[in-house]
Amino acid sequence: MRKGYQATYDHWRRDPGAFWMDAAAALDWFEPPTVAFDPKPGVYGRWFPDAVCNTCHNALDRHVTEGRAAQPALIHDSPVTGETKTFSYAALLREVQAFALVLRDLGVKAGDRVILYMPMVPEAVIGMLACARVGAVHSVVFGGFAARELAARIDDAAPKVVLAASCGIEVNRVVAYKPLLDDALSLAQHRPQACVILGRERLAAGLTPDRDQDWGVLRERALSALDGGRPSPCARLAATDPLYILYTSGTTGRPKGIVRDNGGHMVALRWTMEAIYGVAPGETFWAASDVGWVVGHSYIVYGPLLQGCTTVLYEGKPVGTPDAGAFWRVAAEHGVRVLFTAPTAIRAIRKEDPEGRLLAHHDLSGLRALFIAGERADPETIRWAERLLGVPVIDHWWQTETGWAVAANPLGLERLPVKYGSSAVPMPGYVVQILGGDGRPVERGAMGSIALEMPLPPGAAVTLWNADDRFRESYLAAYPGFYNTGDAGSLDEDGYVWVMGRTDDVINVAGHRLSTALMEEAVASHPAVAECAVVGCQDALKGEVPCGLIVLKTGVSASPGTVAEEVVTLVRDRIGPVAALKRVVVVERLPKTRSGKILRSTIKRIADGETYTAPATIEDSSVLAEIERVLGPLPPQP
Repeated sequence: MRKGYQATYDHWRRDPGAFWMDAAAALDWFEPPTVAFDPKPGVYGRWFPDAVCNTCHNALDRHVTEGRAAQPALIHDSPVTGETKTFSYAALLREVQAFALVLRDLGVKAGDRVILYMPMVPEAVIGMLACARVGAVHSVVFGGFAARELAARIDDAAPKVVLAASCGIEVNRVVAYKPLLDDALSLAQHRPQACVILGRERLAAGLTPDRDQDWGVLRERALSALDGGRPSPCARLAATDPLYILYTSGTTGRPKGIVRDNGGHMVALRWTMEAIYGVAPGETFWAASDVGWVVGHSYIVYGPLLQGCTTVLYEGKPVGTPDAGAFWRVAAEHGVRVLFTAPTAIRAIRKEDPEGRLLAHHDLSGLRALFIAGERADPETIRWAERLLGVPVIDHWWQTETGWAVAANPLGLERLPVKYGSSAVPMPGYVVQILGGDGRPVERGAMGSIALEMPLPPGAAVTLWNADDRFRESYLAAYPGFYNTGDAGSLDEDGYVWVMGRTDDVINVAGHRLSTALMEEAVASHPAVAECAVVGCQDALKGEVPCGLIVLKTGVSASPGTVAEEVVTLVRDRIGPVAALKRVVVVERLPKTRSGKILRSTIKRIADGETYTAPATIEDSSVLAEIERVLGPLPPQP
């Protein structure tokens, strides 16, 4: 695919239908598409409307048939249990075929929903692929999610079956999942027909009679049936049939269920593995994320397997399992060619091991690139990783809704010049526009709302579960003819995309619209700062004033007060007096979601003295009390 970025993008612009039909030819179809896109059905049209396919077939069966049976498909690396297990494509297919029989015997058929409430264990991947095999619509809920949030998802998806584990294992604790599931089911109005519980050695779980089934017992029974000749075929599904629902937080409190289809999803993700990440079949790709998030869906499970790669399922942390060299150990041991993680993981490693000494214990000569996404990456973090690893560090931008990168530096097509702070260029499938308040494009270099020309490409959300009108209202109503990303940013003269954060992260200081992301970039350039957050705090005179929270690197000798003063000077010098931080406090850690996003809106509420509730997605709610202690009310500004 060394065609070059511009030639590929121009090919797509000239004839999007032909472009995606070419991409579709790389996959197996029970009935191949004859039409790429029909603008009439659905919320904004549907991709490959007359095709029949199965995602599991393309992720597993196809590769076994084509000679990859013995190749590793899935490596489960679990420092929290001390275990590593590898599944070949043939072995993973056998497990998925067996669990598909389990689902069928529980009455699950095409179109039924199945919720998974699982940690980072192979059974989570097996359950997802088994759902895809029978045509059930899976909805993975992050393991350990609060009971009330799980209940809301159970009521919205109305699953026939719930798949859960007895517990999740963290660095210093075991999280019991079964009591949370029981509480959720008592809160929910919907009643699933069965729950299949995976018992883990660290914590057994009692089974509720007439509802709960033992995963291991059902698995053994199904394997015996499979070995005895019982078939476990892939369901023939319309390409437009839903593959999964992935819930993301909604502003109204009701979760938004992002729906992905079968055909467009598999075409887009396989194409991205080749064109964006530059990974060939047989190579090892590791997305250090969680199956409960979109990165886990797209790039732990589906993308790598659709491409015939080996994928790594890591049940551990960037630091603490056992140290800040954990990622380097995993990459070296398993021959990872491309690593994908969140900026917060790299910042955590840098904080604990700023000189990168732990890398010396591991051979990463096979690593070709590090991709980062999830929130804006400050240039200093990117430069640090580049110096340490000696490979391209590529910041790319996408969303749960898009399912894959909107803007990236596409290694598989062409390595483009890096501009620190930019996510590089729009990918084929996306026309990026920067719109002003009047809905019209702004001039190059000016900041505005990032919008994408419709229709969205294959692999993007097709709607919200049971909520077409909500999809239109949330994403399509603000700018007719465009999808509203909710992000703010700009396009430069070379067409590079600069994402400055959510539109909410643009603050108004005495009439000046300022990006907190630019301020964070300046703060993060201080040699003592490991990570930071800047939020707009209420001010009676100026409306808002910027305030900063900083976490210091391990081993910093300068006093917190000195570093804070230097940070204020740094921001003033780099951006100007209007952006001067009115307050900087040093904290031990920042509040984050489990996927690594800093909870800036919660920090702002604390700083403004407003009431708040801990978000359901927070990794550790105890950090909020720490933030409250150091963030007293902001003194009046002169």
